[in-house]
Amino acid sequence: MPLPRRPLRAALLVILMTITISTSVILRPLNSEAAVAFTNPVAAAPYGADPWMGYDNGYYYVAATTWNSQVVIKRAKSVAALPGATESVVYTGTAAASCCNVWAPSMHKLAGPNGTRWYLYYSAGTTACCDGQRSFVLESAGTDPMGPYTFKGQLNVQANNGWAIDGSVATIGGKNYFLYSSWVGDLQSLFIAPMSNPWTVSAYGTRISYPTYAWEKVGGNTEEGPYILQHNGQTYLTFSASSCNTPDYKIGMLTLTGSNPLAASSWTKKSTPLFQRSDTNSVYGPGHHSFFTSPDGTETWMAYHANETTGQGCGATRTTRIKKVGWNSDGTPDLGTPDKLSTALTAPAGDPGGSVSFPSSSTKYRLVNQASGKVLDAADCGTANGTAIRQWASLGNACQQWTFTRTTSGYYRITNANSGTVLDSVNCGAVNGTALNLWANLGNACQEWSLTPIGGGHLIANRGNGLVLDVTDCGSTDGVAVRQWASLGNTCQLWNITV
Repeated sequence: MPLPRRPLRAALLVILMTITISTSVILRPLNSEAAVAFTNPVAAAPYGADPWMGYDNGYYYVAATTWNSQVVIKRAKSVAALPGATESVVYTGTAAASCCNVWAPSMHKLAGPNGTRWYLYYSAGTTACCDGQRSFVLESAGTDPMGPYTFKGQLNVQANNGWAIDGSVATIGGKNYFLYSSWVGDLQSLFIAPMSNPWTVSAYGTRISYPTYAWEKVGGNTEEGPYILQHNGQTYLTFSASSCNTPDYKIGMLTLTGSNPLAASSWTKKSTPLFQRSDTNSVYGPGHHSFFTSPDGTETWMAYHANETTGQGCGATRTTRIKKVGWNSDGTPDLGTPDKLSTALTAPAGDPGGSVSFPSSSTKYRLVNQASGKVLDAADCGTANGTAIRQWASLGNACQQWTFTRTTSGYYRITNANSGTVLDSVNCGAVNGTALNLWANLGNACQEWSLTPIGGGHLIANRGNGLVLDVTDCGSTDGVAVRQWASLGNTCQLWNITV
């Protein structure tokens, strides 16, 4: 008998800079006027948290937290094609330049001493988590958002090289400012610093907001992820509030009501959240967002991350979703209620539509590990529930063949061609090292997988825990167990899907 399973998850990290900064991207309207449908998410595990999304010159671009040394970006011409779009590694950190733990990329097209370039801001540190995080910036060689990029350095925003995360840039009154989150005592607060060029601040940041309402203090006193939205001459500073480890992570808003963005007195906080959980729609912890403009330039959209259950927290289970922004009669943004993942939504105006068909549900595939060259194998051709998963030299048999059945919201059920049982996260485990086995189809998220193309192969991540298929200790011999682990950015976790 299997151990108890978690209940089925419900159908389960700017912008087109014209809405956030004055150095705007030129819109290139598309001719298509037909409404195009899509469903969220547009980016799944493991690269779906803390998303930045933008539109430029015919493509949508998405960048998100990787938790490893890589900075990645993907692009597609339609939102429907984004889930299957290839992740390109545009930078890999070094020990001197934040090696291990990349969070919250934010891209901005800015004019500087080197001409107009894309600047990619991100948080990273050399520690396993959190305490080492600082803010860094990359510069593109030209005006292509995909780069290539070079490392420009760390932004010296806090005295004594203090902790600083979630940086983004806003242009207000013709001047650039760097927005970020840091601590004062036990209050994680919002800061702003003036910029002398796109990779340098001219003064340490000043605090302009900190948690004051109960809805900002669930699980921790938190304001982070600041991002500017400008509309009809008004500047709004939106941010994420409460701990991301809780389902009550949400979005709040400040309005620039004074003349000096560097003064806290110039910002007025909305007393209620702007966007928060929807238990009805099984959306929890919606936050860490960015804004972009539709391809035809007529609509404002938000990209944000959220979880499918109340207990998933701050990890790689978070996925990128998008939502059209509405406007209240007083000109303030109306973000409404987060949508259920299975809801068919109308794509941004001017989206040409399109999708990807790989993999085919009628084809039997082998999964070949890039590091070892071995294939994913059902141990001893077992057909019973609990059969272990390992790697083995290719034998050309059905025990090493797999079919992919698309489920809701862009995930797949991976079925062994010999046994008819499906790839399963043992006991719905959620920690590094969780084993894999074969089990009868239970219809739950622990048996659903996302496919993220990168490095010529695919990361295969579990919907329930966000962990990816991993060859234990990068072993290269027959019989090495294949388990689940956080994405490390190495080839031991990349799989070529071949016939």
